[in-house]
Amino acid sequence: MKRTRGYFGKRKNVWTVAVNSWEKGQQYAYRDRKAKKRNFRSLWITRINAGARINGMSYSVLMGNLAKKGVALNRKALADLAMNNPEAFKAIVDLVK
Repeated sequence: MKRTRGYFGKRKNVWTVAVNSWEKGQQYAYRDRKAKKRNFRSLWITRINAGARINGMSYSVLMGNLAKKGVALNRKALADLAMNNPEAFKAIVDLVK
């Protein structure tokens, strides 16, 4: 019952309902920790693609050229550069062109 404190209605004070709702919440939490990683990767890819297209290159070509040149920037860092520092992102794109 301590774990369901703050729940609404019978979910907080009826044992079977509380246990069921808490267990279901744990299942959602486990599932969504995995989904969160997928969602952020998708967001990063979208941002990199937008930045790459502004500079005349597609996402797939950019990532392929980065791998060939040995540039070790992950998608999170590239997406941050594309959004917050377009000059630096342009320099990276020019480096791999």
